[in-house]
Amino acid sequence: MAEKRIGLLAGYGLFPVELATSLKNHGYTVHVAAIKEEASEVIETVADSITWMQVGQIATLIKTMQKHEVTELIFAGKVHKLHLFRNFRPDLLAAKILLQVKDFKDDSLMLGIVGALADKGITVRSQLEFADDMIAGEGHLFGPKPSKQQLKDMHFGFPQAKHIAGLDIGQTIVVKNEAVLAVEAIEGTDQAIKRGGELGGGGATVVKVAKPDQDARFDVPAMGVGTLEFMAASGCTSIGIEAGHTLLIEKDKLNEVAKRLKISVVGI
Repeated sequence: MAEKRIGLLAGYGLFPVELATSLKNHGYTVHVAAIKEEASEVIETVADSITWMQVGQIATLIKTMQKHEVTELIFAGKVHKLHLFRNFRPDLLAAKILLQVKDFKDDSLMLGIVGALADKGITVRSQLEFADDMIAGEGHLFGPKPSKQQLKDMHFGFPQAKHIAGLDIGQTIVVKNEAVLAVEAIEGTDQAIKRGGELGGGGATVVKVAKPDQDARFDVPAMGVGTLEFMAASGCTSIGIEAGHTLLIEKDKLNEVAKRLKISVVGI
């Protein structure tokens, strides 16, 4: 039987580690290109090979995949967009992509990268394909049961968040008493939670959604232990996540952490 090879572009958090583990359980040899300043060093413990690279080194990514005869790749873990504005040094291929995209929205940039990879015979696969057991269900998931006001805030915030996500601005908002306190933009989810929670003075609700036409190859929303810890630090007490479209990172720890931090987690 021919060896099953797959590539993994590893960004921020533990999702790349969990996905690599799942891929190996499915019989794949996993060749990882890990983003410096983003990927966890834990990825080295599960990768069959690993190459560390800077943001913007698209040619290095392609050469790494070609070296290992990899023709299929999965993106896993966020790469914070702030890199574009802080000492960003793209290689020639990345610079070419930046000149060709219509704007610097997340989808535009990612589709430009996907196209460049396709030109070299590398197909980008869905982030969800090997993550079935990580996808959030519907209803009360973890922690204490939500109050009526928390549920009201979640259902108020859901269409607001979907609209913002549809504009490719961000996928998270913070709400309290049916008022929007913070909207995620380039700073990322954690900082939006911090800002909104502090503005609300405690008791705020986080709402996190997928884009209306979410491309499952990149930017699939995720929440994990780190999300709950940021919420607790800023006084947020509940989170509504889009059921069927949100990845649960470190799922086996979420209930214990949510109970300890007294945070209600609901799939909506």
